[in-house]
Amino acid sequence: MKAASRKLQSPVYAMVVAPHPDDAEFGIAGTVAKWVKEGKEVVYVICTNGDKGTSDPNIIPADLAKTREKEQHAAAAVLGVKEVVFLRFPDQGLEDTPEFRKELVKQIRIFKPEVVGTCDPYRRYIWHRDHRITGQVVLDAVFPYARDIHAYPDLAAEGYETHKVKELYLWGSPDNNHKEDITATFEQKIAALKCHRSQFDVEEMEKRMRERYKASVEKPETIVESFHREQIWR
Repeated sequence: MKAASRKLQSPVYAMVVAPHPDDAEFGIAGTVAKWVKEGKEVVYVICTNGDKGTSDPNIIPADLAKTREKEQHAAAAVLGVKEVVFLRFPDQGLEDTPEFRKELVKQIRIFKPEVVGTCDPYRRYIWHRDHRITGQVVLDAVFPYARDIHAYPDLAAEGYETHKVKELYLWGSPDNNHKEDITATFEQKIAALKCHRSQFDVEEMEKRMRERYKASVEKPETIVESFHREQIWR
């Protein structure tokens, strides 16, 4: 049997699957930092190389991809995430394919998370296609493919045993039903976002994020991240 190569040697609490470097920081970083403070292991899986994330025609895409991986490692370190997996599919090129789904099934079977976090594929109208595709393929990978013994039997033969995820946290959802209090970890979220300097003016981003979260809470002293939270019973 082929042993899975990984840094974390026990099942993790949560796996965050993001389309691009920086998406997880916008969507779920405060909650991730909260989980880590509680002693829970979290792993990041980044689906694309992010090489189209610029409006500067003078930036070489291959160089940008390397920069964005470094930025993602730095952001993960701020949050206490010890492992980041880069799948390196083409930016703006994700499709709902057996190859992509199988790779996500493999990562779920390697890390065996209780919780999987990703972007909601059902957000209406303007939504980056990579986000929509990622969310849909994650949902399919979680159920039924990661749990069924006869799904991808070649993975089972290589030692990637089946796994049942217990919960989903979907960010960017039009149907939020759960809030996580991130008051104590909001500054970590901001610090992690500021690692992605290739993507935005960090001072302007920080101002915008503080205004956005201040306007979105019911109690001025409380900051939350909102999700559609789904328990998987089968």
